[in-house]
Amino acid sequence: MMHLEILTPDKSLFSGEVSAVTLPGAAGEFQVLSNHAALVASLQSGIVRIKQSNGHDQSVSIEGGVVEVLNNSIVVLA
Repeated sequence: MMHLEILTPDKSLFSGEVSAVTLPGAAGEFQVLSNHAALVASLQSGIVRIKQSNGHDQSVSIEGGVVEVLNNSIVVLA
């Protein structure tokens, strides 16, 4: 189980427990799963695909940004 926050300068786009997140990385799409290694990466414009812990899927559009993964916490600054 991981906690995901997707933040913009104006508001929070998503906050919750997730089992997987697929992100539009600058060098290509990549997925983060539970216990992922620590990571900081730049993101390009695209869709963040979220698999919530309750089984629901959700998508959030971003215009680029940065992601930090640390200790099952994912923060996307878009």
